[in-house]
Amino acid sequence: MTDGIILIDKPAEMTSFGVVARLRRLLSEQQGKKVKVGHTGTLDPFATGLMIIVVGKECKNAELYSKKDKVYEATIRLGQSSTTGDPEGEIIDDINAKVPPTNDEVKGVLAKFTGAITQRPPIYSAIKIDGQRAYKLAREGKMPEMPERRITIHSLELVDYTYPELKIRTHVSSGTYIRTLAEDIGRSLGTCAYCTELRRTAIGEWKIEDAQTLQEFGVLNP
Repeated sequence: MTDGIILIDKPAEMTSFGVVARLRRLLSEQQGKKVKVGHTGTLDPFATGLMIIVVGKECKNAELYSKKDKVYEATIRLGQSSTTGDPEGEIIDDINAKVPPTNDEVKGVLAKFTGAITQRPPIYSAIKIDGQRAYKLAREGKMPEMPERRITIHSLELVDYTYPELKIRTHVSSGTYIRTLAEDIGRSLGTCAYCTELRRTAIGEWKIEDAQTLQEFGVLNP
């Protein structure tokens, strides 16, 4: 391939840049020249699922793909928080945890998050603050104030709930952080929470069913 897109099912414990680097190396070796490769939106290292990789001249259209709606499946653990909002951070128990919320209470809270809402992105994110990535500032001990943004949650479905874990499926606008959504859900239930598993299953009209793993695409020892 010289120009176009590649749909990749990203494995856990790999950065989005790592996916791009492996594909760039493979395509450059195949074509005997350096090939321009990029991605259209960061997927957290702990997360899995769909990434749209742009190749060659299609790189100029990366932003068009990044603005598409996304669909995610996530597992949220109630009664604990994480410094990063995911399993990679320091896990802290909620010493003030109350009686586990009922199924109806969980559904009621999820309903409140559907529609246009305001969300404050996590500090551990790729958002730039004064020209620097927020996560880099956080690692240096600096805690920048993250600006709120308007997002839209088109749908938010409870897939399963057995305390302390609940599983959701959600269709959201571009720029929505599921880690933040998980924390906000926990807070609304009178406790804390963090996202333990996250999988992106769709970006616009592109589906995870049409994606390949790195191995299937030809990347050896990814």
